[in-house]
Amino acid sequence: MKSQQKGILIFDTRFGKIAALKKDGVIKAKSIRYARSERFQKPVPIQYSASDSLYPDKTPVCPQKLSPLVEKMIGRTPVEEFEAEESTQYLSITRPENIIEKEKLPVLVWIHGGSHEIGCGDLATADPAEWVKEQHIIVVTVSYRLGLFGFLGGDEKRPANLGLFDMIEALKWIKTNITDFGGDAENITLLGQSSGGDAIAHLMISDGIDDLFKRVIIQSAPLGLRHKRQKMSAEFLKKTEDMKDDPDVLKMMDEYDKLVPSFMKFGLKSAMPFGTQYGFPPLCKEEEAVEKWRENAKKYDLLIGLNNDETAFYLKTSEALNKYFGKGLGLKIMNKVVEKTTEFIYGVPSRQFAENHSKGGGNAYLFRIHSQLKENPIGASHCVDLPLIFGNESAWKSSEMLKNIPWEHIHENGKKLRALWTEFARTGIISDQSERPEILKIKKIELSINSKK
Repeated sequence: MKSQQKGILIFDTRFGKIAALKKDGVIKAKSIRYARSERFQKPVPIQYSASDSLYPDKTPVCPQKLSPLVEKMIGRTPVEEFEAEESTQYLSITRPENIIEKEKLPVLVWIHGGSHEIGCGDLATADPAEWVKEQHIIVVTVSYRLGLFGFLGGDEKRPANLGLFDMIEALKWIKTNITDFGGDAENITLLGQSSGGDAIAHLMISDGIDDLFKRVIIQSAPLGLRHKRQKMSAEFLKKTEDMKDDPDVLKMMDEYDKLVPSFMKFGLKSAMPFGTQYGFPPLCKEEEAVEKWRENAKKYDLLIGLNNDETAFYLKTSEALNKYFGKGLGLKIMNKVVEKTTEFIYGVPSRQFAENHSKGGGNAYLFRIHSQLKENPIGASHCVDLPLIFGNESAWKSSEMLKNIPWEHIHENGKKLRALWTEFARTGIISDQSERPEILKIKKIELSINSKK
């Protein structure tokens, strides 16, 4: 590694020369291209380059339609910071500025959520700089194809699971090159939230992933929506046939949501129309998945769980629903609906996943995050774990989800959570958690967001 100019470093790696920015105690190499792809084709890995790899002025993102709910609850990131690109196979590396020579730091690979439809690896709300400095780790954030381009397929022209194939190529790149950045290639943990957690669960049973990672942290994965999606996906694929070759990707984004399968026909699963598809490479058939997860259990340490009030993110923030269910008896009904849907989509499937992993001889932790903050009327909703993990107060200042909650509460509780997650990433163990024999060898962790004392 040598300095090019003030604040800029050049990593001389086996992949080639990669530029990185040194700032506020961390070094960040942004938007490194790990693969390329043509539309609806598998990714092709990038080979060694003798020229410098410089980070782009704008962050490349897969074309997507913005979600008003996500913008309201999490916060709006200026669109001008991004550049829409179909071949969006990029990753970014954040590491501490000061590490000992030949030190090998644990590596966490962030697979972002967004219903397999929105987001990217480099959102400010998932900037890992605070975590990296605090816990002395390396975090790699991964971008991959989404929606129509990455998670809808099923025929020769449009293969399924292209987003998963992108992730596999990213993991191969990380395994090969992360040592040159001070990372431990033998200690890689995958970390994902929501659909990112769903993707990680399915990477655990994908072909071509042997020895690419050691541990997984799965937060708020909607595994209750993974079943019997074949008819819905086939209908969606057929409906979008006429737009698949449109050269105007932004026009495609404006049009496709008119074709999403109806809730009435397919139920709750249609709330996430894009997703991993069983029976297509690199995945097995749906009826084989549980057994395959059990067979692979000894390969991975598992930390999986949810927030106690996941679906409040969608239900309690609806102005239409709050008109009738915002107080009194209506609020009691609302709270029961949140409880039931949270258990169906997230709670029961997470417990079953952990139990199956344990039956296969794997090391499993099951966590649940609660909120005891009076300032927080929606409780521990979907996505409340993100500011705890990543911090970055400035990125979350416009979040409706955190409205009226002093940042010191988020920071203090987040610091504790980051320490626990890092301990698991380093060792596969979270200490001081008692065994619960009634649920096999699973170790249960109950976490509460409290006021600062």
